[in-house]
Amino acid sequence: MRILVTGGTGFVGSNISLKLMELGHEVLITGSDAEQKLPGFKGKYLQPDLIGIDWDAVGNVDAVIHEAAINDTTSLDEREMMRANVDASLALFEYAAAHGCKRIVYASSTAVYGATPAPYVEDKGLEPLNPYGLSKKVLDEKAMAFAAVHPEITVVGLRYCNVYGPRESHKGARASMIYQLAKQMAKGNPRIFKYGEQKRDYIYMKDVVEANLLALEAKESSVVNCGAGEATSFNEIIAILNKTMGLDRAPEYIENPYAARYQNFTQCDMSKAKEKIGFVPKYDVQKGIADYYESGFLSF
Repeated sequence: MRILVTGGTGFVGSNISLKLMELGHEVLITGSDAEQKLPGFKGKYLQPDLIGIDWDAVGNVDAVIHEAAINDTTSLDEREMMRANVDASLALFEYAAAHGCKRIVYASSTAVYGATPAPYVEDKGLEPLNPYGLSKKVLDEKAMAFAAVHPEITVVGLRYCNVYGPRESHKGARASMIYQLAKQMAKGNPRIFKYGEQKRDYIYMKDVVEANLLALEAKESSVVNCGAGEATSFNEIIAILNKTMGLDRAPEYIENPYAARYQNFTQCDMSKAKEKIGFVPKYDVQKGIADYYESGFLSF
């Protein structure tokens, strides 16, 4: 297939792009060298990322995997978030529809659930706590409306939940907590919010790539969770990293300045993902961290 990956130099997009190339697809990416360069990438590389792209240079595509977005959950600029994450996405979908595309997979987020109690179920309680979560909620609604108008195109939204894995170092403060804790622990004790019992559903990058590949083959449009289906506390993550990295670091607890907007517990119900796209996560957090460390991308 001829596949356009937006955000192809980003964290998730880079891993997907390299896997698609490995599988023999013709891959086009949008992106920026400010994020990272893809080793051995032989496809077409279009800059800048998404907004302002010369669509004449893209041409017809069989499928689109849309990863480009503003993903800063601390940003309060709702207008800019909607412009970049909703308006630009819908413009991309319309372009794709006019240029032969039959399959669209796009990045959503469990930030749409916000204050909703976990475990998260796709069609229950969407209460985003920030403009980013709201933008993804609106995109999910408009993407399914787009799919209804274009029954010839299968559209799948994947609600990512705390993705971690290789090729995330360029994200800095927006990198996964697993990466940030490992980086802290390489130099000393990690600092976490009191008292480390907040839990997160962490999904490893190899599972995320697999979910995208399966979504490309989906038989119907849908929005599904993309998590591991289990929650792990920060204290447990530190214990796993200690064992994996051969360390003996102790957590140092600090006050949480984001308490009013903070999700203390995230966990995905993964039954719909299995039903709609056949996705079952293969990596629990211990296996994922071990593989991440062995990859060399978790060394400092």
